[in-house]
Amino acid sequence: MIKYRLVCKRCNLLFDSWFASSQEFEKLKKRKYLNCHNCDSNKIEKTLMAPKLIHKSSIKKTNLDNLKLQEITKKIKDYQKFIKKNFDFVGENFAYEARSIHYNNKKKNKGIYGTASIKEIKELKEEGINAETIPWIQDKNN
Repeated sequence: MIKYRLVCKRCNLLFDSWFASSQEFEKLKKRKYLNCHNCDSNKIEKTLMAPKLIHKSSIKKTNLDNLKLQEITKKIKDYQKFIKKNFDFVGENFAYEARSIHYNNKKKNKGIYGTASIKEIKELKEEGINAETIPWIQDKNN
């Protein structure tokens, strides 16, 4: 695949298009299958394009970004491991269970975690029930 920056010689519109090869571009142009989506002219030409070069600095930045992402992912997974070990999973019933604990003064040995919508979390907070959201990474082994 090759990407060309094209220009319409009639209305001067610049646009990009992908082709299977440079020969394919020439074949389509010769058969007048290329046209401007602005004025419908078939007077389409390639313009000058600079190749995209990869510099060492961009590779280093990408590697640093990947390392930061891996570090953040590991930290989130550590939190998840701690939560799974020390809290009871209540699934989709999180808001209901949180209210039951709060209003019925239930004493629980462990806190709870589960799934709740943003609206449910907001409502819990408005009722004075301490609830937080955290990012959760699904285990790909399941």
